Amino acid sequence: MDSLFRLSTFYFYTRCFINCSADLEQGMAHQEEALTFPCVCFTFSVFRPFSDKSFIDCFPAECYNIMTIVDWEDIPRTASRWQKPLGRYARSSTGGGQWAKKDVPERWTVDYKGLTFNIKPMNFKHTGLFPEQAANWDFCMEAIENAGRPISVLNLFAYTGAATVACAAAGASVCHVDAAKGMVAWAKENAHSSGVADRPIRWIVDDCAKFVQREIRRGHTYDAVIMDPPSYGRGPSGEIWKLEENLWPFVELVTQVLSDKPLFFLINSYTTGLAPSVLTYILETLITKKHGGHTESQELGLPVTNTGLALPCGATGRWMAK
Repeated sequence: MDSLFRLSTFYFYTRCFINCSADLEQGMAHQEEALTFPCVCFTFSVFRPFSDKSFIDCFPAECYNIMTIVDWEDIPRTASRWQKPLGRYARSSTGGGQWAKKDVPERWTVDYKGLTFNIKPMNFKHTGLFPEQAANWDFCMEAIENAGRPISVLNLFAYTGAATVACAAAGASVCHVDAAKGMVAWAKENAHSSGVADRPIRWIVDDCAKFVQREIRRGHTYDAVIMDPPSYGRGPSGEIWKLEENLWPFVELVTQVLSDKPLFFLINSYTTGLAPSVLTYILETLITKKHGGHTESQELGLPVTNTGLALPCGATGRWMAK
């Protein structure tokens, strides 16, 4: 089974991204829209972050979460070019997969509000950036810039560091933690490309839970937390991580490194079936009851140019001090 991207996340690797499509207004911020689908109504935080790029179209392929994408031109789905993408990821029956790339370069960069991210199609299908998260980058940057005090941020499961770079650019000190050495190296590239490599960023290659446990023993605290935990994984000693089972105790653990005046706590989830309301319940129970403030949780979505609807791209929960 092959695809160009999954329903749960969106990956930049076709000419619709590399070339310009000027149907998005410059500087247009995210907006909440009630989008009605058959039998259910979702509230999305729909972000239109890249003024010269657009997501043209999508449709289900072999199963509900397998999608395909067209070129930057507005052409019917029945057109033959739907069958001739500029890049295609083919999953192997034995695990993993590989890219069949035509006009897609080995790597390129993406600019967003003065930040620059490095994009590289990888053998595990990712390309290093999740554009729907721009809604959260803006949220974090605005909160940090308006805090009126120095802010320290702990970014867990920090991947290639888009949120790290955004927070550093806003003036925060950041502790970036990811268990994959290659992802931390990629995040450093993004910091250098974005001109924030000299900002106060700690780069940590470590298991996130073990790192937090050590920070608790050291008495280190943070004013803000961002976490993007995986749906499923294995720890350094082979222990199994399942988000549905481990998220609550992990968030409970991380709350122990919050400062006395926390600013925000953000959780991302790409786990199918984990509703935004679950994130609200966790944050309200573990943080709001102690620190006050309020929580909002919603789905993230990418606007689809051809339909005017939004492609669901996971959920996010935000606790805010005010």
